[in-house]
Amino acid sequence: MKKRHCFILLMILIITSCKDYKSEHLANNISIIPKPVYLKQLEGGFLLNDKTFFVSSNEEEDKIASYFNEKIKKSTGFKLNINRKKSGTNNIIFKIDKDLELNKEGYILNVSSDEIVVKSKHYQGLFYGMQTMMQLLPPEIESDVIAPNVEWVIPNVEIKDQPEFGWRGLNLDVSRYFSSVDFIKKQLDILSLFKINKFHWHLTDDQGWRVEVKKYPKLTTISSKRKNDDGSIYGEYYTQEDIKEVVAYAKERFIDVMPEIDVPGHVVAVLAAYPELSCAEKHLETRVLWGIDSNILCAGKENTFKFLEDVFEEIVPLFPFDYVHIGGDEVPKNEWESCQRCQKRIQDEDLKDESQLQSYFMTRVENMLKKHNKKIFGWDEILEGGISETANIMSWTGEEGGITSANAGHDVVMNPSKYTYINFYQGDHHVEPMAFGAYISLKDIYNYNPIPSKIAEDKRKHILGSQASVWTEYAATDSIVEYQLYPRILAMAELTWTPTKDKNYENFLERLNNQYKRLDELDLNYHIPLPEGPLSNQVVFIDSVSLSFKTTHPVKMVYTLDGSNPTNSSKEYQEPINFTESKVLKIASVLPQGKMSSIRKVNIEKKKSIEGTTINDTKPGLLVKTVKGHFKNLNDVDFTTNYTVSKIDSIQQANKAYDWGHFIKEDNLRALSIEGYIDIKESGVYYFSSNQDQVWIAGQKVIDYKAPIKKHPKKSSIALGKGKHKLKIIYLNNIVKGWASDWNTVELRYKKPNGTEFLSVESKNLSH
Repeated sequence: MKKRHCFILLMILIITSCKDYKSEHLANNISIIPKPVYLKQLEGGFLLNDKTFFVSSNEEEDKIASYFNEKIKKSTGFKLNINRKKSGTNNIIFKIDKDLELNKEGYILNVSSDEIVVKSKHYQGLFYGMQTMMQLLPPEIESDVIAPNVEWVIPNVEIKDQPEFGWRGLNLDVSRYFSSVDFIKKQLDILSLFKINKFHWHLTDDQGWRVEVKKYPKLTTISSKRKNDDGSIYGEYYTQEDIKEVVAYAKERFIDVMPEIDVPGHVVAVLAAYPELSCAEKHLETRVLWGIDSNILCAGKENTFKFLEDVFEEIVPLFPFDYVHIGGDEVPKNEWESCQRCQKRIQDEDLKDESQLQSYFMTRVENMLKKHNKKIFGWDEILEGGISETANIMSWTGEEGGITSANAGHDVVMNPSKYTYINFYQGDHHVEPMAFGAYISLKDIYNYNPIPSKIAEDKRKHILGSQASVWTEYAATDSIVEYQLYPRILAMAELTWTPTKDKNYENFLERLNNQYKRLDELDLNYHIPLPEGPLSNQVVFIDSVSLSFKTTHPVKMVYTLDGSNPTNSSKEYQEPINFTESKVLKIASVLPQGKMSSIRKVNIEKKKSIEGTTINDTKPGLLVKTVKGHFKNLNDVDFTTNYTVSKIDSIQQANKAYDWGHFIKEDNLRALSIEGYIDIKESGVYYFSSNQDQVWIAGQKVIDYKAPIKKHPKKSSIALGKGKHKLKIIYLNNIVKGWASDWNTVELRYKKPNGTEFLSVESKNLSH
């Protein structure tokens, strides 16, 4: 009986000292991202100190040891020796074992109180094993200065790990807004920490050419520059030495760098310098507007292909990676349709149409790159005219291009905008800073599966992996790029590394909560879920109102009602807040380590309904005053002189959406004052929605859109009585920061009292 008790006690000790990582609860803040395939935590830990040393076998292992030695020294002050032989204890030992049942990026990490052993078939696996070890250390290990009073203990663990996909990437657009070499290096450091291994560098587009080509100097003196709407010049580029520096830096972190030179479309910057490469050979300037331009490379001219051969002759040697991305997306073909040379090319090459002409173009570019032993990637539009047997596809318009390509035997990287474009909003656009129009939450990207069910079982090997894209039209600063990247790129890291069956979003969030402190040490401007709820920060009510708030994933919220800024110790939001008097609500999110989000201020005002008029002699429609000119703000407009008057039947008629193409027609730029009456059918609190500069109702400024880019409708509320109320809408048709405001519909929408949806104001309710 005594022996049985001892056996039971022994089993309890074993169970409590060997904690299976696959359980839903984490122990001792082990929060590795991406989640390892297998992990067990054991009792005790390894103390890293100035007596610790690396044991390596050759120069390649020395490089890995030196890399981590540098990081460890910055935060701990310890300079660890690198030895060829194990001596005593307190070792970090590297072992290459070609017989391990792992892929080349896989590793085994065993941490005991005496030593750490990292095993792999390849040096890349050793590197990732060490990155996991770094995540087992306190987050202060990422500090750039010595962190005082930290016990550098690594919990004892057994880990066996390898990635699900070989392509785990980030695509960064530096054409719209340039990223410095230092900024890219910072991101490469962090990407490698989370085992991202591909950097897709989008170097060229309509808005700027960003890489030096010595044979074509105007690519840097002209194509790299654009004139902003305020007259200033924006333009930077990477020298070939810059490129070499970044590529070498990435290689040390086992990150492959793939350049993208976008052809035959998205080349206005090129044509601004070398118009002879276009069909019409007209004067162009590097494009200021975002969007798609119809000016593309001429497929009928041989000098187009000579230019590309020369460009690749200089650029390709800078990038040792096997692949070059050649674009092929969003190619309007109207220039080719009217070009005699292009039509002759179609005839001479026995092609059916312009789609096959694009296929001909891309195949010629692919053959240029084959001379350099390079393989190509193209966006999925290159499928339209057919692709060569050796072309590879990046599927962005959806998954269908990737499905078709993989089933046909082509390698594919899944990059569908719906799931992986992290320049899209990650929260409610009413509270988030300006971003692209769609919405991709942290959960959306985490739960994405790169292998669609429509791919045949024997073709799934052609899905190399996935990547996230950051397009920078609305990311003019490094800070905004980081805000869009983090923490969603961590979700991408896990969805491409960890097997789908082992993924769990709630478990990921738990680990992410413990990683935020590490992100702080890395000096990142990452996204914190903001309090979402009211559609506007101006809330009007008549008797009472109840406001509810939520966040995109669970985060504590704190608030005040006395006008003071909330702190970590302010009242926690747990249920809807009821108001019967006017108040100023300030609310913010708080992460587990105490870091707060920006503060949202909501003005809640108790109002009486504004009585409507009973005027009966109005006429249908609204009157419009138009003043010509490119006005940047309302203060520049004088509606009392030099204006014309017209009548419109509906608000939408105030705007005609112009096809700006490349040239901005100054005659289309103008300011409008739209005036008349709106008929309110029942009394109550109305919400109005518009993306115009200002909306006035009943003499009250309901919408005041002060942001330069008026892309997403703003909303506000007002208490109105039944009857007619004066209406005035101010609309500036201008170009600001790459956005043409006439791309927006001039519209006023409203939500009735107790209504659930916004409706367009109907013409029958408008008069003047």
